[in-house]
Amino acid sequence: MPDFKPELVNQLLRERRSLYPAQYTGEPVDDVVIKEMLENANWAPTHRLTEPWRFVVFSGEGLKKLAVFQSELYRQVSTRAGHFDEGKFEKLATKPMLASHIIAIGMARDPKVSVPEQEELASVAMAVQNMYLTATAYNIGCYWGSGGVTYYEEAKPFFGLGPDDKLMGFLYIGNVNKEKWPKGRRKSIDDKVTWIG
Repeated sequence: MPDFKPELVNQLLRERRSLYPAQYTGEPVDDVVIKEMLENANWAPTHRLTEPWRFVVFSGEGLKKLAVFQSELYRQVSTRAGHFDEGKFEKLATKPMLASHIIAIGMARDPKVSVPEQEELASVAMAVQNMYLTATAYNIGCYWGSGGVTYYEEAKPFFGLGPDDKLMGFLYIGNVNKEKWPKGRRKSIDDKVTWIG
């Protein structure tokens, strides 16, 4: 059995933060760290070993492709619905360029295995948490955003997802100023737990 140091695990869990693209330094994150994040994501719990997480990694010129795709899709969908917002379009066209990498987060269903969708979504969320914790261990900032084109059915094919799959958002990743790592805020766990025994 591995010999873990609980105090280091506790510190890692309690230091995890959502750090937003506006806080990134612009210095690229090494692909080695991104690959480590993805490998650790792959070890998330998964009912019946369906491993439902699917990721598409954007960096360099790929960030521009994502920016063009999501802003143009937003323009098409919102214009058709009659609520196009130029400010939102500009944000979708420029925000990706603030990140070093962006990982699109997907949940793919296995038609041969019957697992409740809620459990598959939970598995993907745990995979993302593994990426968050890995980023924290490397002092890298990341943020899981679920805005933009996340809930557009028309977006799924771009990310390799089928009609029964889900696009669950985007993990923005970037280097941050270590001196500006924010303090955590949580209410006491005692207010959220009932002990019976």
